[in-house]
Amino acid sequence: MVNFADTGSWSATERFLLAIQRGQLFRSLEAFAQRGVDALAAATPTGTGLTAASWGYRIETSAFSAKIEWTNTHINKGVPIAVILQYGHGTGTGGYVVGRDYINPAIAPIMDELVNSVWREVTSS
Repeated sequence: MVNFADTGSWSATERFLLAIQRGQLFRSLEAFAQRGVDALAAATPTGTGLTAASWGYRIETSAFSAKIEWTNTHINKGVPIAVILQYGHGTGTGGYVVGRDYINPAIAPIMDELVNSVWREVTSS
């Protein structure tokens, strides 16, 4: 036979679950998303500056998750310029332009801070 007993209170767990239900855990996403846009714009290699100025974001939330998606609307002849700057591309004359990893270093500190912020929120409830 197995017996279970518990003592104490579930109030901290209940507060945490209520905070999630009200969306309080995700309240700082807007600020992090905008900081990501600013970091990406500052890190984007510039020629005309159009790609750097074309960063934006979308936030999707549900009852149990949230997602920040950073976007760049600079498209030339169907080609997303931010992507070819990141990964490189072939030229019309048979050459190749090497990509420059500017997205990951720009966004990594924002993501690290976001993770830490969410963890603090989760563990303080």
